[in-house]
Amino acid sequence: MRRFSRMWRVVVSCLAVCMVAALAMGAADNSARFNDLGSKLMCTCGCGQALLQCNHYGCPSLTKESQELNAGISRGDSDNTILISFENEYGPTVLSAPLLTRFNMIAWVVPPAVLLLGIFGVFVLVRRWRRRLAAQPAVEHGPAFEALRERVRKETEL
Repeated sequence: MRRFSRMWRVVVSCLAVCMVAALAMGAADNSARFNDLGSKLMCTCGCGQALLQCNHYGCPSLTKESQELNAGISRGDSDNTILISFENEYGPTVLSAPLLTRFNMIAWVVPPAVLLLGIFGVFVLVRRWRRRLAAQPAVEHGPAFEALRERVRKETEL
């Protein structure tokens, strides 16, 4: 019985240490998330810098947006939800890179696809044109042709 009790204490102690470590990692995870999301957002004061890198003294946008970002993280919102809420409030210029939506994906995929399709179409067209060219019949060189050729050689001294 004592052995079971001792083993139980070890298991409970291990679980407690794991829970404390998980909570500490969760706190670190929130700060890492804050830094990650802060680099994906732009400061709206007009400086053109990322939110967390705005170096204007007393920037009103930095404190307001940082508080909103912290509030979203503490509520447990997903990264996408936070970015969409910032985009809805401040417009698409608040994002340092556009979100991966269907429209944005189409805007990135369609131009290269059209270019490749055009190159392929030109390749097929040129191939067809080359096949369409009929073989030229061999020209028989008669005595008049040979005399003309000899005259050209003499005049050009070749």
